[in-house]
Amino acid sequence: MTIATSKPQINWVNTLFFVALHIGAMFALVPSNFSWKAVGVALFLYWVTGGLGITLGYHRLVTHRSFQTPKWLEYVLVIFGTLSCEGGPIEWVGTHRIHHLHSDTENDPHDSNKGFWWSHMGWMIHFAPAHEQVPRFTKDIFDDPVYQFLQKNFIFLQIALGLVLFSLGGWSFVVWGIFARIIWVYHCTWLVNSATHKFGYRTYPESGDNSTNCWWVAILVFGEGWHNNHHAFQYSARHGLEWWEIDMTWMTIQLLQLLGLATNVKLAEKKA
Repeated sequence: MTIATSKPQINWVNTLFFVALHIGAMFALVPSNFSWKAVGVALFLYWVTGGLGITLGYHRLVTHRSFQTPKWLEYVLVIFGTLSCEGGPIEWVGTHRIHHLHSDTENDPHDSNKGFWWSHMGWMIHFAPAHEQVPRFTKDIFDDPVYQFLQKNFIFLQIALGLVLFSLGGWSFVVWGIFARIIWVYHCTWLVNSATHKFGYRTYPESGDNSTNCWWVAILVFGEGWHNNHHAFQYSARHGLEWWEIDMTWMTIQLLQLLGLATNVKLAEKKA
C-alpha cells in the first residue's frame, strides 16, 4: 500500500507546540533560572525519560520485543517514555515499526533521502499519512487500557511532573527539568533518524537502507547510535556489537537479567 502520495500539509498544532517548547528552553539562559541542582534534575530526567523511557522502554522492549520484562516493569518504563513528551506510546511504537518496514523509501515517515532537516524534525511538523497505519502496526498494545490512557493523557502527565518540580525547586526546576530537558531529549532522539542515516560507518550495507553506526550519537542516546547494526538485526537487544561500540542500554538490560527482570533476551551474532 502506498502511503505518501502528495506533498504533506503543515501541522500547525505540532509546529506551535515545538516552537513554544523551544522558547521555554531559552529561559534556561536567564541567570536567575540557573542552579546546579536544576541542571542535575535535568540530567537525571534526561536519563530516566530518554534512556530508560525511550531507548529501553519504547524502543528495545515494546517496539522490537528484543527482551521481556514483568508487565509492571514494562508499564513503568513506558510511563518514563511518555514523560519524554515525544507523543503517546502507541503512536511512537507504530510509527517506528512503519519506519523499519519502509526504511529510507517513500513510505518511511522520516525518509532520510528527503534531507537532514526532514528526517530530523521536518516530518513531524507536517501531517503524516503514515499515522493512519498506526493501529495496524500496534495490535499487540492498541487495546491495552494502560497504553490507551498514556496515549490520550501524556501531556497531562508532563504537567503533573512540572507541578512536582515547581513544588521542589521553583521555576528553575521547571525551566531545566521540563523545557530544557525535553528539548535536549528531543534533538538527541531525533539524531537517530537524521545523523545515523548520514554520518558514520556501515558494517552491514546489506541492511538495504542508509543507516550508519555513529559513535557520538551512541553516546548521546545510550547506545542507539549503532544504528546500522540495529537495522541489520532489528530484534537484537544489543546494538553495540563490537567491544568498542559502547551500548549503555545493553548494559542496563544485562543488569535487569542479573536481577531476574529481563528474560528471553534476543541477540545477533557479530559479522565473522
